[in-house]
Amino acid sequence: MSVTAEALKTEAPAHAARRRWMGVLARATRAEIAALLDAAPPLPPHRRLRGPETGLVMVRGRQGGDGAPFNLGEMTVTRCSVRLEDGTVGHAYAAGRDAGQAELAALLDAALQDPGRRAGLLAAVIEPLAAAQSARAAEAAAKAAATRVQFFTMATMR
Repeated sequence: MSVTAEALKTEAPAHAARRRWMGVLARATRAEIAALLDAAPPLPPHRRLRGPETGLVMVRGRQGGDGAPFNLGEMTVTRCSVRLEDGTVGHAYAAGRDAGQAELAALLDAALQDPGRRAGLLAAVIEPLAAAQSARAAEAAAKAAATRVQFFTMATMR
């Protein structure tokens, strides 16, 4: 299911916040998450509901971003679902085979749904991860921009 711009405009703020932290956790490595957890509030005990388990998903693309969809290929994904003692369920999907990353991300997803834990975990884990990811993206964009070639055409006059 694809998300349209209209759907994002009408999305509840809580869903938008959860979408953001789940995206940040999916792009982070287990080592990055674990390093930040030392300074974070303690995570609650949890029980695994599903996984972590690894499988394949089909990656689809669109030519030019808006053309007809086509199958690009398969990629490995690990998913996990956990439940906290209070019944809150957290889910995570992560590219690759790192079961620890998927479980940590699912646990953080569940813990971040609790308003009492949210501010501390956002400040200690999510915001530093998002800042590091943003810096890496800016660095990659700068490297790509440095190799850009601009072509100019001249019209000949008769």
